[in-house]
Amino acid sequence: MYFTDRGIEELEKRRGEEEVTFEWLAEQLRTFVDLNPDFEVPVERLATWLARLDDDEDD
Repeated sequence: MYFTDRGIEELEKRRGEEEVTFEWLAEQLRTFVDLNPDFEVPVERLATWLARLDDDEDD
């Protein structure tokens, strides 16, 4: 188990029943980076990964 799994599990437990939009998620990520600029690169990588999930492997 990775250390981050605990945070993911807490997120799922506390907010797993909620529905959110990607617009809302993007705003939360922007706010997080504004408050924690050291995490800009990991947040950018996560956002890019999420945005490209449905891209074909060949692209």
